[in-house]
Amino acid sequence: MTLDPNAFLAIMAMATATVLTRVAGLVLIRFVAIGPQQKRALEAIPPAVLMAVIAPTALATGPAESLAALATALAATRLPLLAAVAAGVFVVAIARALIGA
Repeated sequence: MTLDPNAFLAIMAMATATVLTRVAGLVLIRFVAIGPQQKRALEAIPPAVLMAVIAPTALATGPAESLAALATALAATRLPLLAAVAAGVFVVAIARALIGA
């Protein structure tokens, strides 16, 4: 197996950009006052990202996955993110067992 120097440099550049972005966010947030509206907006990001990840699967596959996506979306409005994902996994497992998909 050979390592292409250009690919290696691209990977290192992307890793550096990712780390710098995260560190800059942690440093800069200390100088920003977060009000109630900003806090609500920040809390809405994880469920929004979760739905963006699972929506294509829900729309491109069968009814069990669609039910699981709906259950995950509903759970994400009230539960922590990990619990919402667990609810979706549980629903898809039960729906596949019942529907036979």
